[in-house]
Parts: sequence; C-alpha cells; structure tokens
Amino acid sequence: MSNNNQKKRNFQIEAFKHKVVVDPKYADKTWKIMEHAIHEIYNHNASGLSFEELYRNAYTMVLHKYGEKLYTGLVSTMTFHLKEISKSIEAAQGGLFLEELNRKWTDHNKALQMIRDILMYMDRTYIPSNRKTPVHELGLNLWRDNIVHASEIQTRLLNTLLELIHKERTGEVINRGLMRNIIKMLMDLGPSVYQEDFEKPFLEVSADFYRVESQEFIECCDCGDYLMKAERRLNEEIERVSHYLDTRSEVMITNVVEREMIANHMLRLVHMENSGLVNMFLDDKYQDMGRMYNLFRRVPDGLLTVRDVMTSHLRETGKQLVTDPEKLKDPVEFVQCLLNEKDKYDKIISLAFNNDKTFQNALNSSFEFFINLNPRSPEFISLYVDDKLRKGLKGVTEEDVEIVLDKVMMLFRYLQEKDVFEKYYKQHLAKRLLSGKTVSDDAERSLIVKLKTECGYQFTSKLEGMFTDMKTSQDTMQGFYASHGSELGDSPTLVVQVLTTGSWPTQPSVTCNLPAEMSALCERFRSFYLGTHTGRRLSWQTNMGTADLKATFGKGQKHELNVSTYQMCVLMLFNNADRLSYKEIEQATEIPSPDLKRCLQSLACVKGKNVLRKEPMSKDIGEEDAFFVNDKFTSKFYKVKIGTVVAQKESEPEKQETRQRVEEDRKPQIEAAIVRIMKSRRVLDHNNIITEVTKQLQSRFLANPGEIKKRIESLIERDFLERDTADRKLYRYLA
Repeated sequence: MSNNNQKKRNFQIEAFKHKVVVDPKYADKTWKIMEHAIHEIYNHNASGLSFEELYRNAYTMVLHKYGEKLYTGLVSTMTFHLKEISKSIEAAQGGLFLEELNRKWTDHNKALQMIRDILMYMDRTYIPSNRKTPVHELGLNLWRDNIVHASEIQTRLLNTLLELIHKERTGEVINRGLMRNIIKMLMDLGPSVYQEDFEKPFLEVSADFYRVESQEFIECCDCGDYLMKAERRLNEEIERVSHYLDTRSEVMITNVVEREMIANHMLRLVHMENSGLVNMFLDDKYQDMGRMYNLFRRVPDGLLTVRDVMTSHLRETGKQLVTDPEKLKDPVEFVQCLLNEKDKYDKIISLAFNNDKTFQNALNSSFEFFINLNPRSPEFISLYVDDKLRKGLKGVTEEDVEIVLDKVMMLFRYLQEKDVFEKYYKQHLAKRLLSGKTVSDDAERSLIVKLKTECGYQFTSKLEGMFTDMKTSQDTMQGFYASHGSELGDSPTLVVQVLTTGSWPTQPSVTCNLPAEMSALCERFRSFYLGTHTGRRLSWQTNMGTADLKATFGKGQKHELNVSTYQMCVLMLFNNADRLSYKEIEQATEIPSPDLKRCLQSLACVKGKNVLRKEPMSKDIGEEDAFFVNDKFTSKFYKVKIGTVVAQKESEPEKQETRQRVEEDRKPQIEAAIVRIMKSRRVLDHNNIITEVTKQLQSRFLANPGEIKKRIESLIERDFLERDTADRKLYRYLA
C-alpha cells in the first residue's frame, strides 16, 4: 500500500447515511401531552404525571425549534385557568373573599413551581435568547392581570383591606395572618402593585382618619392625655407595619400620624389652657414633658416650638423673681430662689428633655438674661455665699459644701459684672476672716480656687493675700506676747490683725478715742511692730474690731459681753458715770454719728441684749436721748453677744460709693484692653475697637460703649493713640 493511499484514507469524511425524519405532527402531539399535564397540575392531579418524561418532551420541543409553540401554548393555557379561578374568587361571599383569594394564590404558586420545573430547559435557553418573560415572572404577571386587576376584584380587594385596617384601628380583632398573606401577595407582584393598589390609598385614608380623630381628641382631652393617645396611635401603626405591611411603609405611615396628630396642632398643644407646657413645668409633669419632647422631635420645628415656650416662660418667671420687691428684702432667699429655679429646670432637661444641649443653652441664656436685670445680683450672690460660709454650712459634709459652691459658681458665670461681685465678695470675706466667723477655711479656699479657675490669677490674688495676712498676724501676736508678755501683767489681752493695704477692701480710717488702758496697749504693739518691720505705717481700723468685756449688773449678776470696738468704747464710759447724754458720748468717743447711732441702738433697743436703757424709750436714737446702765439686765447665757444693728444690704449712699469704686477700677482695665488691641492691630476703626474691647473684658464685666469712648479720648490726650487726619473714625497706635 502506497503512502499516498494512506494519506487519502486518513482525511476522508463521509456523509451520514440515515436521514432522521421528524413526524410532521410531532409538535402538536407533544404539545397536547404538555397541555394535558398543565391542566392536571391546576386540577390538583399532578401525582399521576411523570415529570421526567414531561421535562424530556419540553426539552425536545425546544431542541427542534418549537419553543415558540411551547411558550404561546403555556400563556394561553395559564390564562384559561386564571380566568376560571377569577370567577370562583368573585363568587366568594363576604369574609370568604380574602380566604378564597389567598387559597387560590397558594395553589397558583404551587402550580407555577411545577410548571417551571418541567419547562426548565425552555426557561434557560429559549427565553433569554428570544427576550421573553421567564416562566415564574410570567405566572405572576398573568395572575396580576387576570386576578388582581380584574374589574370585579380590584376595587373589592382594596376596600376589604382598608375596611379591615379601620376595624383594627377601632378596636376589633382581625385575622392578621390572612392580611399578611394578601399584602405579601401584592408585594410579590412587584413594588408598583403594592404601592398603587394598596399603599397610596391606605395613606390617604389614614390621613383622613387621623385628621378627624385628632380634632375630636383636641376638643375633649387635656394636653397630657392627648399626647398619650398620639403616642399610642404612633406605636400601633409601627406595630401594624411589623405584623403585615411592607417595612418601607413605616416611614410613610408614621409621617402621616406625626403630621395629622402633632405637627398640625403643635401650638395649640403647647399653649393649651390649664394643661399646656407651662402647666407641666409648674406641676413637675416629667412624663408628660418627656412624651412631648419625644413626639415633637419627630416633626419639623417641633423642638424649636417646645424650646421657645420654655425660654419665654423662664424669662418671664425669672424677671418677676428678680424684680419682686418682697424677694429683694432677703438676699439669701433671693439667691436660693434662683438656685431652686435652676435645679428645677436642670431636672426637667435631664429627666424629660434627654439632656438636650440646645435646651441647656436656652436655659443658660435665659438665666443670664434675667439675673442681669437686677443690678444688685452680684451683691446678693456674695451675701448668699457669706451666709453659707458663716453658718449655713455648719455640720454639712464636704461633698455637699462642694455642691453648694458649684451652684454659686454657676450663678457667678451668668453675671455680666463679675468685678462687682468681686468687690462685695472681698468685703464680705474680710468681715468673715476678721470676726473669725467662717465655717471652714477649706470651703473658703475651695471657692477661691474655683474663682481662680474661672477668672484667672488677677481675680483672686488679693483674696489669697487676705489669708496670708491672717496667718502672718497670728505669728506676729505670738512674737509680741513672747517678748512683752511679762511686762503686761493683768492689762487687757490684745489681738491685732495687720492687714496689707492693697489686699483688703479699704475703709476710710476713722478716729475713735479708745479707753486709756487700751490706748497704752496699742502703743506698745505699734512700737513692737515697727521695731521689727521698718518702713511701714500702721493705722488702726477701730470700726472693724471686736472686744470681750466682763460686766457686773445691779443684783450682782455677772456676764461676759461680746461687743464691737465702738460698743466697748461706749460701755467703758459707764464705769465712771451713771447717766450720759448722746452728746456727751459722742464727744467722749468721737465715733462718727451714723456708726454711733447704730451702736447705741444695739446696746439699748434690742430685746434680750439691752445692757443700757435710754430715755425716752423708742426704737430710734435721737440727739437728745439719755442713757443709763440697765441694772435689771438678765440673760440665761453667761456669754452675751451683742451684734451691731447692721445694714445687711448696703444703704443707698454705700451702694453709690461701691458703684463709683467699681467704675473707677474699670477705667484702667478698659484702657489696658484698648492699648493691647491697638498694639497688635496698629490701625482700627471706632466700632471695631468697641467690639474687641467688649469681647476682651466680658469675662469681668460688660463694658459700656460710652465709657470706652471716654477712655479712647483719654488715651488720645496722653498720646497713646491718634485720630486719622482723613477719617475721624479711624485710630492709629503711637508706639
């Protein structure tokens, strides 16, 4: 065999000998089998079918290009069955309507699953390449068009669903499982079916329902009850969605309830007579307020409405409080009322308003607004501290002392005129330290540390200096008695506090004639002190001192009297006289008239402390009065403290004087601020200087623009600044 021949044989491919002849009736026959199977499936007789055989038939039809015949046959057969099904659903009466629909839907789904299984090959090959609808989706679309959108069914279905929801809203129990299945059917048919055929009409009907209901409630309920009902309705709708609606419907239905029940009635609710928000504040209705907060936060401008009512109520009550003449009589009570008010609203914000920052800010700005309406607030807060640190905090734990001091600091932060507070605080601290009347040095120091943290070192350096003086004075007295003790014998005991002029609130030095034995002792101390400290000057502040006197009255009753230095000077005169007129006392002691009158008033006119008596008997001291020792004086205490009739609050002239001192102290501070600003800016216009200065000084006081202008003029005169020649409103810094 030659090579050529071999090659020939290798490459020879022969035609297929047997011709396959497809039966011309094949397609019809096979389709008949398939059609019969689909009928059997719909008639619940599927158990007798061979699925393998059916699958093979469908496979062969598609393979032999009869896919089109199979597909159109499927559409018409399913449509035929669905038309039959729709008749049986339409025929169902009353409550059976939904049950029949649900049953047929379940059947259809099962049938669809089986049909899809036997036509799987068509689904995978013929349908994608010919852009037809897949079998399962086709089944859903046909159900939608022939059942759900059938003229007899569509409206009836919607009305039945809405009616059941209405029944549930009015307290009836419905079959939620059935509802869930029917709604699920609408969702399975595609989002547009659920939305158009159910959700949109459902939201409209709900809006009408809640519009009517909210109108009924608002006419007959008080605010608290209304809010409870609204909250209940809101929760019911959320629960309804979770049981049988599409979760995406939650936002929409809650919006409807919020709009109809809350947003449309906000102002009416917060201002409702006898039960609105203000009444909730007054009656501490934390739950109601909390409910209002939680409901109103869901609607636009809801919290703003609540906050505005709180702010205007707070400002109104605060304004009444700080301008109430009754409250102004007692500074301690006045400040306590402010603190109680603050505590009350802090509690409301924490319990009801979720510690909302915007509410805290509104509270702070309201307090700042009304606390500064009363120019005496700084003085009163200092008096409150004074009262607490003298006696109010006796036997109180350290933690509680801290709480009180923190509250005072909180009020202090609201003050615009912090420097006025400092002035009074200094005066009151001086009196506490000098009379030894402070409850605890720790509390005093703790407050100073807080003030230092708040306002910086300058604010408290002098206050700290006062404590240093007290300590140094103790050491000085020990030194004095150590070196002179033996010479002094039984002369009166002297305790001197040496105060540094700059640190203490300055008092005009008032002369007063001390009793001879005291004068001598004071001179001794002066020479001792100046001997150890060169270059210093001492001037006695007799108006600030105290004394203890031993006294024996008519029937031999003995007492120890704790009195002021002025009172001591007056009482010692009666060792050498039985009767003295006001004029004689004034000449002998040279105590200034207002002080002397107060001093005599406390010795002769206070019940239980009247160691002197006067003629004629009256409350006030007159220039013509005469005074005697009260021999009949008795007291159950051996030690009797005779306080001076003090003007607790300052009198008008004193107030003016303090005010003037504050104004004087402000001038250099304003000037320093102007110079600091101009130094860095070099050139600045008038309005900007005012703004900058006010901003720099606001931690101490609120600078008055008029005063800033005067200080600018003063600095121009002293060549720190100059006006621009072209623009008079522009200032330049002169280095």
